[in-house]
Amino acid sequence: MAARTKARKRAFQILFEADQRGAPVQTVLADWVRHSRADHRQPPVTEYTMELVEGYARHADRIDELIATYAVDWEIDRMPVVDRNILRLCAYELIWVDETPDAVVIDEAVQLAKEFSTDDSPSFVNGLLARFKDLKPKLRREQ
Repeated sequence: MAARTKARKRAFQILFEADQRGAPVQTVLADWVRHSRADHRQPPVTEYTMELVEGYARHADRIDELIATYAVDWEIDRMPVVDRNILRLCAYELIWVDETPDAVVIDEAVQLAKEFSTDDSPSFVNGLLARFKDLKPKLRREQ
């Protein structure tokens, strides 16, 4: 598995845990970093994982607003927790991280949905992120 794929997966797991615990993502990130340094059996938290989690945290309100606005017939708090956090993570990377090609971000999001969510989730995640990709210049201007 590629390093960035692992980093995305860890970042997703951190966002998911924070959502489940009702804790700030920065707190959960700090816990993961502390555990990985104290116990070599724990997966490492790479710089890219930290960048993704911290980037999401900086834009969390805007990202949730975008998901709520463009997710047709879904309220963000009624969305499956896995889908919501895949979308949060990948919306951040898609809109604000220029180094990663859009197609890669979307493909990785779909793979996370296939691995962790329902049969309907990959197409839902793909569709919403494709919409964000199309609107990216507008979404960045509206920050």
